[in-house]
Amino acid sequence: MFLSQSQRQERNPVLTASVRDVRFFASLLKGINFSNRASVTLSADTGMGMIIAVEEAHCVLATSYIYRDHFDEWSYTPDRFHPAISQRTQQAPDHDPGSTTFEIPLTTLIECLGIFGTANMSTHSSGPKPKKWRREEDASDDDRGNTKGKGRDVQSNDPQQGNSARGLEHFFGAGNEKRTSMRLLYAGPGYPLTLLLAEDSSGPTTTCEITTFDPEPNIELPFDGDQTVLKIIFKSSLWLRDALSELDPSCDKITFISNPAAEVAKSTGQRREGAGGTVGTLKPLFRIKASGDFGSTEMDYPNDREVLESFECSRPVSVSYRFAHIAHTIRALQSSTKTSLRIEAEGLLSLQFLVPVPKARGGGTSDSFIEFRCMALDDEVA
Repeated sequence: MFLSQSQRQERNPVLTASVRDVRFFASLLKGINFSNRASVTLSADTGMGMIIAVEEAHCVLATSYIYRDHFDEWSYTPDRFHPAISQRTQQAPDHDPGSTTFEIPLTTLIECLGIFGTANMSTHSSGPKPKKWRREEDASDDDRGNTKGKGRDVQSNDPQQGNSARGLEHFFGAGNEKRTSMRLLYAGPGYPLTLLLAEDSSGPTTTCEITTFDPEPNIELPFDGDQTVLKIIFKSSLWLRDALSELDPSCDKITFISNPAAEVAKSTGQRREGAGGTVGTLKPLFRIKASGDFGSTEMDYPNDREVLESFECSRPVSVSYRFAHIAHTIRALQSSTKTSLRIEAEGLLSLQFLVPVPKARGGGTSDSFIEFRCMALDDEVA
């Protein structure tokens, strides 16, 4: 007896995935939730899982990587011969027959995850506050002294590990902490994304079906690592997060200014030698400058491993970006522990945010990340 198409999809969905606590899953989605249209790619590559991408104004591309080991259950079988796959998708030059791509309204998915009100991940910061923004006419950081800040860590309080998940009742353990568990089903192109959500094993459950759409191609912003002129890893995202959060929303653009460490040291020595006479210009190691109709503010970062875990700059750099685009990264910063900032010779910016996620099996944590790529403003690259 042959199974009908609907019966085949029920028995063999393209994707079946489960998590016992949606907070970290939701956090990786919220980090890129500045555009509602999101493309979701399911990958059959070893270690990969779900890749979600959004873009804005053909200038910003944000990607969230959710690996398969972040799920308590992950079963993905590419449906290469599904009749609902569009001919355009099949004939695309970069089409991977081992992957499945569809579009969803990202805001709707996030709202569904928070239906029980327990999908928000709490974060804690430790250590002193970083230096505040200063006006251009204020004294330099060297004159006022340097302030050091410690990094912050996102701690996992999810002790439930092990056991393959076959139903939501397997996700709940002892303790009074409420959490939302999720089972995710996708039958293939043309079918909705189905979420089964529950707050505890004996409580109410809800089923959400989110309409999916054929994917439209996202902007491609390839980053050439061989052309990197600036690479910084912040030991603490606190320094960048608070700096961006304190900026006036009316700012038009934000500029990243940097110089090689050797040139900074040379300018510092020349300034000291000229202390009794003409004082030379002090070159910043790394400076963030925001400007708008009401003036400009800037913040300098010291050459201190408590702040900058690593610093590589091959030549003087000054590149400007639209402030509204950079401001989209604040949500990703809130759940990250480290930030990697890279700028290539043509001005393309790459910001990668390391997000710790508890492993579903075996205990401990694994690393996921969110990446933003942003094009520089025209004629603002030096």
